[in-house]
Amino acid sequence: MAPKTKIARTRNIGIVAHIDAGKTTVSERILFYTGKSYKIGEVHDGEAVMDWMPQEQERGITITSAVTTCTWKNTEIHIIDTPGHVDFTIEVERSLRVLDGAVVVFCAVAGVEPQSETVWRQADKYGVPKIAFVNKMDRVGADFFRVIDMMRNRFHSIPIPVQIPVGSEDTFRGVIDLIAQKMFLWDDNTQGAEYRTEDIPSEYAEAAAHERERMIETLADCDDELAELYLSGEALGAAQISAALRKATIALKIVPVLCGAALRNKGIQPVLDGVVSYLPSPEDIPPVAGINPRTKAEEIRRSSDKEPLSALAFKIQLDEGRKLTYLRIYSGQIVANGEVYNAVKKKKEKVARLLRMHSNKRERIEKASAGELVAALGLKETTTGDTLCDETHPIILEQIEFYEPVISEAIEAKTPADQEKLAAALVKLSDEDPTLKVKYDDETAQTVISGMGELHLEIIVDRLKREFNASVNVGRPRVVYRETIQKRVEIEGVFEKELGEKKHFGQVRLELLPLKRGAGNEITFSLPDDAIPAEYREAIGDGLREAMMSGVMGSYPVIDVGVKITGGAYREGESSAQGYKIAASTAFREGCLSADPLLLEPIMMVDVITPSEFMGDVIGDINARHGEIQSVNPNGPVSEVRAKVPLKAMFGYSTDLRSATQGRAVFTMIFAEYDKT
Repeated sequence: MAPKTKIARTRNIGIVAHIDAGKTTVSERILFYTGKSYKIGEVHDGEAVMDWMPQEQERGITITSAVTTCTWKNTEIHIIDTPGHVDFTIEVERSLRVLDGAVVVFCAVAGVEPQSETVWRQADKYGVPKIAFVNKMDRVGADFFRVIDMMRNRFHSIPIPVQIPVGSEDTFRGVIDLIAQKMFLWDDNTQGAEYRTEDIPSEYAEAAAHERERMIETLADCDDELAELYLSGEALGAAQISAALRKATIALKIVPVLCGAALRNKGIQPVLDGVVSYLPSPEDIPPVAGINPRTKAEEIRRSSDKEPLSALAFKIQLDEGRKLTYLRIYSGQIVANGEVYNAVKKKKEKVARLLRMHSNKRERIEKASAGELVAALGLKETTTGDTLCDETHPIILEQIEFYEPVISEAIEAKTPADQEKLAAALVKLSDEDPTLKVKYDDETAQTVISGMGELHLEIIVDRLKREFNASVNVGRPRVVYRETIQKRVEIEGVFEKELGEKKHFGQVRLELLPLKRGAGNEITFSLPDDAIPAEYREAIGDGLREAMMSGVMGSYPVIDVGVKITGGAYREGESSAQGYKIAASTAFREGCLSADPLLLEPIMMVDVITPSEFMGDVIGDINARHGEIQSVNPNGPVSEVRAKVPLKAMFGYSTDLRSATQGRAVFTMIFAEYDKT
């Protein structure tokens, strides 16, 4: 019986993968077969609906996550098509934070690639159930079972094939469904919109029976009810197997695996069936937890319209100069022209309009309910990660973690008129993209933008010119370093000054300690209660945090330092928050100078997939860049080399790698750690 409630017939899913696995092509087919698009847009023609930015169409890659809504078998599916390129990994992170399920696309030739490992780990971090789709079964070198083995070895998940391919490479014709025990063949004349269901041919009968048996055995390990039926020798029906698959998928025990060739229009409808059958509705996932800002107690919100409102702003996008805020509503309802309360900013906001998105097109709606992904116009103060709720029942949901930028470049306006445009544009772009950091350098009078990689900054500069008509000159990319200390020191800071006819006094004693790499900064108070009154502690903490923003060697942020406030002095009528803040800040800087300061540089994990005959050249080149080889995995004609390499040695690497391997190798690079230069 079909579920009655609208919320049970809703799916919020993301389509995630490594760059070039065919994610956007899969999304385009889904839109076509669900009737959302009247024609299929191709990425290679620059016509994909979900890749609507000019920069995406030119490069044939996805940069921003696009949201759309479609219907399949009486189920409303909200889809986010996310980027595969590592520079835009924040788009995947914030999408997975608000999704209930994911379709992970793998290339049947390359298998599990570095960025697909990253997105898989991101999905695991947020407890997102997954189904996998092995795409490009028609390509030379396609091997469905090798991809399954790679998934088994690389991930802490159990992949279960629910289909097997009929043929591969140029003989790929369709799939055999192991649950229904039928073969599906797609009709090329209808662009794959229609497919035939036939009995399994005799040459595939044995393989299909063997794989079905394996599927049921694996499921029986996860499901006691199914195990009893299986062990008693009872024949299992398709409905029983599907129910067990759904239960185990939502419990994150297994990952159903399907296959096809999206570009050849084969295998997409069963993926949609899989989304409806195996991935959770908002009702199936645990209630969302948050903190009540007034009582500081943890509270939960169930996915229901009857509960008080809780919604997370997960993305800000500029649209013709207006600010669009994407929201995931976890509980309650939002009404157009209604008021909501931003619990993070402690401000009321008015929702001018509510929109259901279809990529960059939209449809106005009057209200949105629990479980939906919508966009709102009119939220002036809200930024990514803020919680919108009902003021009488405030809650702050877990925020989205952002990555720290590793690369920066100086930009300057060509004319004074461009300067105004540039300043306004950078504010808007950094609202939209939390991994873009903008800083004005007083010494050089330059604006420095920092981001996740060369491509990330290239796209930002392109958008400044195109969307905001700001002509800029761009400097060479530079590495963003960090600073730390190497030995323990004790230091005292005193501030005593008359400012505006008022005396300001502050005196603090600090102990600075080096912490292990990656530990972050720690501030602890271990001083007698009567040394400094409690109301000044916050000011001391603020002074220290400000001082940590720019170190003593090159004004880079200071990391991995422990600061213990061990003492200080207080003067009645003279001590002030300002005095303690400045005393703490100066003491910290002086302490760093005498604590053997050290410069740290970003080290990247570089993953190169190269034809095996060039492996020696690739390894030699990495060694020349002072890289440290972590592993070499030969895999027949293709080999994978993983290495840790300083970021400063990686500028221009893509060009060098192309020329060393006749353009046949690809690489991805992701931040690993900071270490001494």
